[in-house]
Amino acid sequence: MQHPRRTSKAIKVGGVQIGGGAPVVIQSMTNTDTRDAAATLAQIRELAAAGCEVVRVTVPDQVAADALPEILSGSPLPVIADIHFDYRLALASIKAGIHAIRLNPGNIGSADRVKAVAEAAGEAGIPIRVGANSGSLPKGLFQAKLASGLSHDEALADALVEAALEQVRLLEQYSFTNLKVSLKASSVPVTVRAYRIFAGCSDHPLHLGVTEAGTAFRGAIKSAVGIGALLLDGIGDTIRVSLSAPPVEEIRAAQAILEAAGLREAAPELVSCPTCGRTNWDLIDMAGRVERFIAEVKSSGKKISLRKVAVMGCAVNGPGEAADADIGIAGGNQAGELLVFKFGKPVSRLPREEAFAWLRQEILNAAK
Repeated sequence: MQHPRRTSKAIKVGGVQIGGGAPVVIQSMTNTDTRDAAATLAQIRELAAAGCEVVRVTVPDQVAADALPEILSGSPLPVIADIHFDYRLALASIKAGIHAIRLNPGNIGSADRVKAVAEAAGEAGIPIRVGANSGSLPKGLFQAKLASGLSHDEALADALVEAALEQVRLLEQYSFTNLKVSLKASSVPVTVRAYRIFAGCSDHPLHLGVTEAGTAFRGAIKSAVGIGALLLDGIGDTIRVSLSAPPVEEIRAAQAILEAAGLREAAPELVSCPTCGRTNWDLIDMAGRVERFIAEVKSSGKKISLRKVAVMGCAVNGPGEAADADIGIAGGNQAGELLVFKFGKPVSRLPREEAFAWLRQEILNAAK
């Protein structure tokens, strides 16, 4: 059973509320050269069509910062500038009208530079996301935790929490509290422990993710376990599924995680059985075709007023086990016909392609 949502402060990234009881927000990051505004905008539009709600772009130099006004004017999504080391790029991004900044105040230099960024962001009314990453902890912090008798994972998680709290403190000393926080490791247990600890000692909104999660398959699994565990705890205000894959795949995985956690309506949920020796037709191919068709309809901007669509292997687990599905198809007989049904009641037996056409039409009839 899902826990009540953790109470967190509300912040705004562009027109999108994060925290304060708002729905969990899906985020991704472009992998285009930000200096190429046209290419970056094309990818942002693709992400928006897939369901992304906030996007981050890297700003590695002044040329990239100079491209931000064009990107911002054409972006359908709020844009976050990813800054490392050079505080002047943060200031340039804020001047360009960026909707939020992601930086580590500990690596941009002296206190006066941190103050300059905090004051500029405060005047612009935009939030800063800070965070700790297991690969860039302050020197000696992890070792000190280990020396205190903690296990490797406990020490790493505790170090992440301490590092994140220090980043928050660096900005709060200049009265800047418009913050979002992340604590990421490539280890799922470490990530989950760190977020749970931090959630208990701060009310800043939290951005969830497992860093360096891996390929589309393994990365999605690790992210589902880590992000999903925290969401079921009621922890988390934004999520990013970090994959070594096209960014649009991150959005697909993020949506599936939120749906599985009960935080988004699948609209519709697609259920399909794993097949067994009773299955005498290519259910796997059919399930994939139905999934792609639903995604295609939804990406066109339409909403499908169906709660559940089923693709089942045989009469045993067809309209019986999937009786609560709005519509479905199931293996029928040796002649290769499939059974089509609504709410557990058989409608007809049709050849495979006709059954698929029936399902497509039912979905289109429910799309507006």
